[in-house]
Amino acid sequence: MADAPTLAFYITICCIAFVISKIIISVLLYKQWKRKRMVYEDGFSGGKMVMFRSPLLLQSLTSDMLLKKVLKLSNKDIIGSGGYGTVYKLAINESAAFAVKRLNRGTAERDRGFERELEAMVDIKHRNIVTLHGYYTAPHYNLLIYELMPNGSLDSFLHGRSTDKKELDWPARYKIALGAARGISYLHHDCIPHIIHRDIKSSNILLDQGMEARVSDFGLATLMEPDKTHVSTFIAGTFGYLAPEYFDTGKATAKGDVYSYGVVLLELLTKKKPTDEAFFEEGTKLVTWVKGVIQDKREENVIDSSLQSYPIDEINHVFNIALMCLEPEPAIRPTMAEVVKMLEKIKPAEKLVKDH
Repeated sequence: MADAPTLAFYITICCIAFVISKIIISVLLYKQWKRKRMVYEDGFSGGKMVMFRSPLLLQSLTSDMLLKKVLKLSNKDIIGSGGYGTVYKLAINESAAFAVKRLNRGTAERDRGFERELEAMVDIKHRNIVTLHGYYTAPHYNLLIYELMPNGSLDSFLHGRSTDKKELDWPARYKIALGAARGISYLHHDCIPHIIHRDIKSSNILLDQGMEARVSDFGLATLMEPDKTHVSTFIAGTFGYLAPEYFDTGKATAKGDVYSYGVVLLELLTKKKPTDEAFFEEGTKLVTWVKGVIQDKREENVIDSSLQSYPIDEINHVFNIALMCLEPEPAIRPTMAEVVKMLEKIKPAEKLVKDH
């Protein structure tokens, strides 16, 4: 048995070794963090560009090509626009292109929109969420540099504004529904703090080369600590997608995103816009129209006619999930994690989900 001085010596050595190991780990983590980011400053306009390490970008940035091209973007490069900014296509060469979102400065809310999106996106890496490659800040505007989604948005595909006129078949719609659900579930359950998107809609679900869904546009995103149930905020979002309780309480919750996702599911199933002109003429919207048709027991009039040749039980299952998400009472709605589990039980094409 070791005597007291020897025991004390061993304890001291162990403590010193523990402290040294912690220091080494901290240094390695710091170096890894440093390697993750590359900062470029534009001296002649007073702006600053920050790019996250990416093999695709490293080659471009060594010659400042990316920075020069960013500053030359014009109206002919616009591929989309919304309440929080204009999106441009930035072509580096024949094989590399990015989506650049410009947010003009000038109001506190515009600047806050940029901060929210950057705060939400900076550490996210998920196959169903668009990847942020970097950002650029200047006195009069901010830029967010994203990967380019070659197939545009779900909204464009469903409602006839896509350059690709191919009809979305049932396996493709199911794949998009499941991918979008996985992306939102990741925001709600796996991110710390949790992220409430607040603007889930078909135009914010983008489609990559393989028609995989990517959740985008985090200009309204709100961060929420795990022990909280809601975040009080100003009412914002898109009419037709907002949960009814949001107007009464002004509280952003994960269940509000679930409701918005339910509307997107109805879009996929009916191929109707939530704010279709026909609904306005009748003083209604997609959700109330669908519930009215169900009440009249005319469900067959709801589903998009192009889906009639596909398994009706699978389509009805997704339809029922949509109705669960659209429950008026938030507490009754499933969580996005539960939605993913329910969708994963449906496999119209097993090859679409086997790699997840």
